[in-house]
Amino acid sequence: MAKTIVCLACGGQSTEHEVSLQSAKNVLEAIDKDKYEILLVGIDKKGVWNLYPNNDFVVNGDDPAKIALSNTGSPSFPMLTENGPVLVELNDRKQHPFEVMFPILHGHNGEDGAFQGLCQMLNCPCVGCGLSASANCMDKDLTKQLLAANGIRVAKGIVLRRGIDELDTAAVAAKLGMPVFVKPARTGSSVGVTKAHNVAELEAAVTDAFQYDNKLLIEECVIGREIECAVLGTNEPFAALPGEVIPQVEFYSYDAKYIMGDGAQLSVPAKLTVSQQDTVREIAVKAFKVLECSGMSRIDFFLRNDGQWILNEINTIPGFTNISMYPRMMQASGITYSSLIDKLIQFSLQG
Repeated sequence: MAKTIVCLACGGQSTEHEVSLQSAKNVLEAIDKDKYEILLVGIDKKGVWNLYPNNDFVVNGDDPAKIALSNTGSPSFPMLTENGPVLVELNDRKQHPFEVMFPILHGHNGEDGAFQGLCQMLNCPCVGCGLSASANCMDKDLTKQLLAANGIRVAKGIVLRRGIDELDTAAVAAKLGMPVFVKPARTGSSVGVTKAHNVAELEAAVTDAFQYDNKLLIEECVIGREIECAVLGTNEPFAALPGEVIPQVEFYSYDAKYIMGDGAQLSVPAKLTVSQQDTVREIAVKAFKVLECSGMSRIDFFLRNDGQWILNEINTIPGFTNISMYPRMMQASGITYSSLIDKLIQFSLQG
């Protein structure tokens, strides 16, 4: 039986470039080579697509702080032909056909709908959520509005837009109290996120967050356990047994997630009652449907001491590194890493 040709795209121009490389490295190692043929594309920080014919695409692969794309790739670009999508090498115009795109791209131009729109123009199945779901979930402000409109509890917050809204520290303190979290509206992996304990830190945090986006959120500090839920599927999505992130630092920052070896304790499955598990899985599936997600999403919650569930955010391309929660939660529910990748590809091919 002929193998399905999968274009695995990673890297990208976002602040999560290195995280993407780590995720793609793990996917490449785990994918069923008897069933799938891989075209490995690394997108550099300038946005140039590079094809790696031998799939040897990274240097310093075991160091999350130094991992980088190899300089051995062949500059290429995707295009649609009469016979379907292909990658064309610029140097010799050689064409490489493929049947499905598997983006392991986090953040800007990867997880925000831009890449999904490209796949739509290429008439190519794409693993994961489509254009509108990706765009809406990437924007934390829009996500919260859609969730709240459908009865799903979210944290209280204030939105600031560069050049439009002025920071009113008194109003922030009156509405949200202190401390607060300041977040760029459209980044992931906690990039640009700061916990501000006072007015001076709040002002500095807003300045820092505006380096990453022209819209940001200031949110109340929700005290509670950090519970994550992995959802898989399309018409009848499945929520895996939830996991828990127990930060060993003040909050689960980028460094705590990817750089520090002891930044957080990850517990899978989370120590919850059966009733709590059922409740959070039900909310996760509802949110998945409300945002019209497909394929996969990791949905993050806070569980307050009073038993209330607060939905924090939805990640449409969750990490696939060897410490990532999404595959670990699926494994805890009986879906192996290799099987998970296979299911995601098959979901995209089925449309």
